Amino acid sequence: MEKISWNNKLWNELSREEIEELFILRAKVFVVEQNCAYLDIDYHDQKAIHILGRINNKIITYSRAFNDGDFYKEASFGRALVVKKMRGKGFGNQLITETLRVMEEKWKNKKIKISAQAHLSLFYQNHGFKPKGEQYLEDGIPHVAMYKN
Repeated sequence: MEKISWNNKLWNELSREEIEELFILRAKVFVVEQNCAYLDIDYHDQKAIHILGRINNKIITYSRAFNDGDFYKEASFGRALVVKKMRGKGFGNQLITETLRVMEEKWKNKKIKISAQAHLSLFYQNHGFKPKGEQYLEDGIPHVAMYKN
């Protein structure tokens, strides 16, 4: 397996090229692939830690993480993605592991809430998350609230 080079950055540490690349990746995955018309640029990026995984200098996996109160009452992460051609190789598991590591390093033992696409519930359960409540539609896609203590 190819090795990912990880780094995490605050909004003001991202270069213009990185911002453009991550907005393009997010649009490809969450708007085009999922055929979901929604506004990805949501004024939350400035509060997030952006977790970037690169291979050969290209971002292939990404998420953004929030301290408690910056998105939900609890700490959170979202916009987790792996580029299409790199899926099925374990990079998603590496991304969640790295995201949780960064969150623990920055914010120590916070309760974490995520809004997970329902079909990924078992994936997140394998990372210690537990579903809570009924499924709901978010941008036309079934989701479930999940928590990790």
